[in-house]
Amino acid sequence: MAKGKTGFVYFCNECGYESSKWMGQCPACKQWNTFVEEKADRKIVAKTGTKQYALGESEGKPVTLSEISLDNEERMIIGMPELDRVLGGGIVRGSLTLVGGDPGIGKSTLLLQVCKYLSDAGLEVLYISGEESLKQIKLRAMRIGDMNEHIKLLCETNLESIVQTVKRSKPEVVIIDSIQTMYSEIIDSTPGSVSQVREATGMLMRMAKENNVSTFIVGHVTKEGTVAGPRVLEHMVDTVLYFEGDRHASYRVLRGVKNRFGSTNEIGVFEMKSEGLVEVPNPSEYMLAGRPTSASGSVVSCAMEGTRPILLEIQALVSHSNFGFPRRQSTGSDTGRLNLLIAVLEKRLGLKISDYDAYVNITGGLKVTEPAVDLGIVLALISSFRNKEIEVNTVAFGEVGLSGEVRAVNAADSRVNEAKKLGFKRCILPYSNYEAIKDIKGIELIGIKSLQDAMDYV
Repeated sequence: MAKGKTGFVYFCNECGYESSKWMGQCPACKQWNTFVEEKADRKIVAKTGTKQYALGESEGKPVTLSEISLDNEERMIIGMPELDRVLGGGIVRGSLTLVGGDPGIGKSTLLLQVCKYLSDAGLEVLYISGEESLKQIKLRAMRIGDMNEHIKLLCETNLESIVQTVKRSKPEVVIIDSIQTMYSEIIDSTPGSVSQVREATGMLMRMAKENNVSTFIVGHVTKEGTVAGPRVLEHMVDTVLYFEGDRHASYRVLRGVKNRFGSTNEIGVFEMKSEGLVEVPNPSEYMLAGRPTSASGSVVSCAMEGTRPILLEIQALVSHSNFGFPRRQSTGSDTGRLNLLIAVLEKRLGLKISDYDAYVNITGGLKVTEPAVDLGIVLALISSFRNKEIEVNTVAFGEVGLSGEVRAVNAADSRVNEAKKLGFKRCILPYSNYEAIKDIKGIELIGIKSLQDAMDYV
């Protein structure tokens, strides 16, 4: 292993595991064909010892919990409620946040708006770009609005120079755009390589913790939708935010997939306009905009995104197949789950859908993975198959089991209250949830125990 340091070493793109030779499968994360070759240098070992990587304020001396003061741990409120919610109530001082997303989806625009809000509140902000010139940044800033003197801009890719600039200027928030363009002189490889991204993130983490500077870093994503570079990048940072949605559409969804200071899977919905990203305070209203009022195969369900209930429309189309193997396609939900629900319908309700193509679409561009929308998908399939409309003011949610039973879901009261707030008159839900919240007034609750009960209602 030591001999390999003088020539080339191999890194796993997923977890950062290092090896002196190429291997088909990574022994650490068990992923296949993830090793890439990079040039190694002895000075890596000399400059990345344990002393340099030490973080914190205890200087190696253990302390008790009672000795740790939390008086200065207040959050910095950005002023964008959607983003503040995703972050868990604001920016924690000294935190390191990773923002990922497809090219052109609005990452740089969002962070420049964050700079504007924070600088308007009197906070010192340093925006560092390794991809754009100062003139390009100013053109985008003019589109967003007037900037004051509290925001400083810097075009730099050398990490050692960036760290010295931060220590000298002492900003409260630093934004790095992007991590793949940064390089350290102690690593003898090109910017964006596995070793450079790993070392850059480590240096920025030390800078954030030691100087109590809140740092945002932008990360490019691969074609699979994950941040390019080693998987250890996401493990090192405190918060990971992903921008979802089609860059050609006007709406964007910002999702928190990791947060050491708040709940995960919180989302914020934004609309891209000429003046930048504008918040959508009521996503349920947006998800249901343009919903047909008299069409079969359309059902409104409710999904929980973090602590927020969101009503969404589930559309299904069941049509006779002209091929020997019917098609199953799902947009916004898992296709494997769709196949499972169709099998339950055939086995438990006797619906012969095996000769029919089935398409399911969750409108609005939202991707839903929780099983609470199972009942909505099933009702939409039955409605399309029977060509029977479901009343437009009805909401349905619940998990469907393999025996055809409808199981309870969490936060049923929040889902029902969200439906009630938007004017829905009827809610179909699992019977066990109905027993717990049947006292809610202003909306009719229908508790069901099995899919047969749901089909009888349709």
